[in-house]
Amino acid sequence: MTEREHYDVAVIGAGPAGLAAAVTAAAALKTTVIDAYGAGGSAPATPVIHNYPGFMDGVSGADLTRRIYEQAQRLGASFALTDPAVGLSTHAAEHTVTLADGATISSSVLVIATGVAYRTLGVPSVDKLTGAGVTYADSVAEPAALAGQEVFIVGSTAAAAQAALDLAKHASSVTMVVRAGSLDASVPAGLAKEVDRTRNIRVRVNTQVVEGFGEGRLEGVRLRHRVSGTIEAVRTRALLIMMGADPNTEWLKGSVLRDDAGYLMTGTELWRNGRWPAEWPAERAPLLLETSVPRVFAAGDVRRGAVRRVTAAILEGMLAIMLARQVLREPAQSTVGAAS
Repeated sequence: MTEREHYDVAVIGAGPAGLAAAVTAAAALKTTVIDAYGAGGSAPATPVIHNYPGFMDGVSGADLTRRIYEQAQRLGASFALTDPAVGLSTHAAEHTVTLADGATISSSVLVIATGVAYRTLGVPSVDKLTGAGVTYADSVAEPAALAGQEVFIVGSTAAAAQAALDLAKHASSVTMVVRAGSLDASVPAGLAKEVDRTRNIRVRVNTQVVEGFGEGRLEGVRLRHRVSGTIEAVRTRALLIMMGADPNTEWLKGSVLRDDAGYLMTGTELWRNGRWPAEWPAERAPLLLETSVPRVFAAGDVRRGAVRRVTAAILEGMLAIMLARQVLREPAQSTVGAAS
């Protein structure tokens, strides 16, 4: 990648949404993909996806994203990995992205698919088993996949409580590990009551996971009671860490409209108090996945209201390019205003 090289489409993020956008764009448009790490995003930590079309026996997140990455390369997309985007500016019909190494690229359309960063336990022995029994998530897509297992959930949010209820229908037991003295205040009273009366759900308060163990795969965890200091080893092959996530959008602060949690707002969500954002210069309304900056789209988990599933992210990445082709046919002056 040479400095100031211009592309039809620049995709920021090489997770499922970004890779799908690259495949959809690369055959007909000059496309580049930028990511702070490597291709795949958090999808490689998903052991198996059972509901992806064309894979009757399921496919791992790692295998699926590897296939899409290789396909994008064959179709002509270029990749700049391990070089994060740190800034965005827009002038006339051109978006300029600044990278951490100081290089810049410009594009007519930008797709932001930087995903989220899940909050971790900070326990190395647990983190190294991610994708091998340890899963970071904010929901459970396929609870039946854990049928008959003893499942542990770290987290005390409404999402964790709902996941416990969903899993309890299939798992032999579900244990919620709660650091505080009770379920988080964000858990509605009715939901907390339902958890309490579900026979095979146990809530262990004042407790934290201090270690994970297993040879190549999770076999159990050690729990520490924060009041007594007692440490107990328990067997499990399924640990879900549901402590929330933060969108990777800090680099867009001041450039693209975000909600209070940092997620990118798109489409009709930009309509507030009977008007579009003051900085929206287009003569038309924002398209479905379009952000507050015309011709800048958001796809996947980074977008407010996104369904956090690999399949949903892939669909959004493809849709973003379909919408991009639509705006590329518009006169530049009707879609993009002055510098931002």
